[in-house]
Amino acid sequence: MIVHIVMFKFKDENKSSNIAEVTKRLNALPELVPSLNSMEVGINFTVSQRAFDLSLYATFQTKEDLDAYAIHPEHIKVVEFIKDVTLESKIVDYIL
Repeated sequence: MIVHIVMFKFKDENKSSNIAEVTKRLNALPELVPSLNSMEVGINFTVSQRAFDLSLYATFQTKEDLDAYAIHPEHIKVVEFIKDVTLESKIVDYIL
């Protein structure tokens, strides 16, 4: 199984509403992208300079499934919105 983790730091402008919108869009992806096994989206509550605002934890059966997810049109739509409302993101992918 492949695990895909991404963390996002949002811009201050409309931060709360953008976090809510990204959460909604990400949570819709398991129904729209066949190669995506599961996704968990979490909003951070810790106040720290090191903290990011939102994270996602997704699973895939194979690396090829992760690759298919990366280029899926529904995922691309969400990525485009995320790029507009975030400052930074970090990613890690690994085999479980």
